[in-house]
Amino acid sequence: MLDWNIIIHYFPFLLKGALLTLQIAILSLVLGLAFGLGAALCKLTRNPFLRWPAIFYVWLVRSTPLLVQLFIIYFGFPQMGIDLGPFWSGVLGLALNVGAYNAETIRGGIVSVPAGQTEGARSLGMSGALTMRRIILPQALRIIIPPLGNNFIILIKDTSLVSTITLVELTLTAQRFIGSTYKPFEMYLMAAALYAVMTSTASLLLSWLEKRTRNEAR
Repeated sequence: MLDWNIIIHYFPFLLKGALLTLQIAILSLVLGLAFGLGAALCKLTRNPFLRWPAIFYVWLVRSTPLLVQLFIIYFGFPQMGIDLGPFWSGVLGLALNVGAYNAETIRGGIVSVPAGQTEGARSLGMSGALTMRRIILPQALRIIIPPLGNNFIILIKDTSLVSTITLVELTLTAQRFIGSTYKPFEMYLMAAALYAVMTSTASLLLSWLEKRTRNEAR
């Protein structure tokens, strides 16, 4: 039987943890989009000094577990004199991770735009950077919104891993109260419900954004 008194009493505390989780996810999303766009453009350039570091970054991140990446940033960076603290270590780790996946998504979207679009823009005297910003990226955006949305939803759930570096977000909040209440089912059930609300809300917003982008393209 569920202990509803426990749920009613501790729900506000878990909600506070969920708000921190959402904050981490949004900051990581913004940075991850920046990392992803930068890496995608670098992978598409012919300059080897930009292309190969971007290729290496995407390969390294996609080939190693997120948990290990978080440990390297939180526990390893201070050894080199870089101490970001749990919050920014978590944000940076998540951003670098999702950025690598975003890079492949964005690169695929850019490549899918017909080459004739670039040729037409160049014939009008547009520079490469201007063509990318005004012609290619707007068209690629309609293609990449769904997969980028999926990456964001995965990112929200991956924030649970930052509990391993002492960041008191939703998962660690639930774990701490389990130690004092001995009610793991109620605590994890509330945490799962809050994660479900966040990911479902994100899915609805992304669906709305996708439909709006399609309508504007018509």
